[in-house]
Amino acid sequence: MVVGLLTLELFFPDSHSLKGKRSLLRPLLERIRRGWNVSAAEVGPHRDVWQRATLAVAAVNTDAAQAHATLEAVAGAARDSPDLQLLDYSTEIL
Repeated sequence: MVVGLLTLELFFPDSHSLKGKRSLLRPLLERIRRGWNVSAAEVGPHRDVWQRATLAVAAVNTDAAQAHATLEAVAGAARDSPDLQLLDYSTEIL
């Protein structure tokens, strides 16, 4: 069994409140969960900051290459999202 962990650092330039940030973040999390069958949640120190978020995405697979490919696809979807900017991301295979 292989567990992959993706950490995304996001910036929401058009968000002016926590409510605005969460209204953008909620559909993103649902799209990630449904699209790639992974677990995803907002984590880290930016939970109460209007324009920043740290997301953790976990994927479990029997093949490390497949887990890595899944997490890279999720990072690509975040990168291509028009509502946010992907500041940084990291992938770990455990």
